[in-house]
Amino acid sequence: MLERPLPRWLAWATDPEQLRRVPFLARSPLFTGLPHRLLARLATRFFEKVYHPGEIVFEEGDPGRALFVVVEGSVEITRATAQGSYVLNTLGPGAAFGELALVDDFPRSATARVATTGRLLILYKSDFDALIDGNARIALVVMRNLSRLLAVYARRSPVLVTEPGPSPETAGPA
Repeated sequence: MLERPLPRWLAWATDPEQLRRVPFLARSPLFTGLPHRLLARLATRFFEKVYHPGEIVFEEGDPGRALFVVVEGSVEITRATAQGSYVLNTLGPGAAFGELALVDDFPRSATARVATTGRLLILYKSDFDALIDGNARIALVVMRNLSRLLAVYARRSPVLVTEPGPSPETAGPA
């Protein structure tokens, strides 16, 4: 009996790496609420890369081209200050960063540096855009989750005013 190769769509669905990624992505707040079949489609768009301590994933000011999800290891998110590099956050497995790259074309607002050897899943904006063109539900769920995450960030991070603006009493006529 001749053994025929699996159809392409079934081959990726039975790939052990893809099978591992789906439940992993399901635990990420950015992908909460996506049904299993859509997570499976999304998982195929991710590229996986190993990073070593000290490697820069991206630098503050770089163009934002991809979202990253930590599979193993840890990543420090830092911002340059007059006193040197300031660690804003240290992220571990399951954490996503660089998510604004899926929304806009602005430069990175911070630097991401690998703290301990690890693996990252990378989703390029072009791949995400191609995927959501064919499935609006993915876009809706991810953007809703992203909006919630941004609201949390905004509430947690105080707005710093460096120069006081005119007070309502001293402001001139409009």
